[in-house]
Amino acid sequence: MKKVGYARVSTVEQNIDLQHSALRSANCDLIYRDEGASGATSERNGLKAALKALNPGDKLIVWRLDRLGRSLLDLVRLLDSLSCRKVEFQSLTEQIDTVTAGGRLVFHMMAALAEFERHLIRERTVAGMEVARQNGSRIGRPKILSDMQRREIVRAIVVDGKKFADVADRYNVHCCTVRRIVASAAASMQRMGESRYRGDDIKRFPRR
Repeated sequence: MKKVGYARVSTVEQNIDLQHSALRSANCDLIYRDEGASGATSERNGLKAALKALNPGDKLIVWRLDRLGRSLLDLVRLLDSLSCRKVEFQSLTEQIDTVTAGGRLVFHMMAALAEFERHLIRERTVAGMEVARQNGSRIGRPKILSDMQRREIVRAIVVDGKKFADVADRYNVHCCTVRRIVASAAASMQRMGESRYRGDDIKRFPRR
């Protein structure tokens, strides 16, 4: 079994030596580190390297649980992925070791709590959206383009024969956005019985 240690400090002022010492005492063969990396950021190159170094039968060791996960949900997802790869996990401070029955029990309890947290987040989100609707708020991302700009885009493509890429550059959007706008306009006009904007006409537009 290869033991891979991982250490992290959030700011460059914090000292990582305590974690290194603990990981060395745990007989880690390799130790990876992230310094000045907040647990809230996904760009943790040291962690990525540590995970990449792990093979089935190996063990990932951390000084404390919060050095690894950004949240309980994130921690459980990461530990679950390690389990799927047949990689063991150990946290020195909390004395969690998935090699032991007690360590596996703690992990399952954490997974249950994470699932409970997911349900609470979902319920709060749904309740908040319902309150916002009742107050007349619009749910979802704001429109990138105004209704007038959308009409201009449809006219530029359908009437003026402009290229999708040129129109996208003009309005600073992706080509796919332009195609969706034109296709939506075609569907609306088709429902209104306007043969000029039949969906088949749009489908025959070249991918410019």
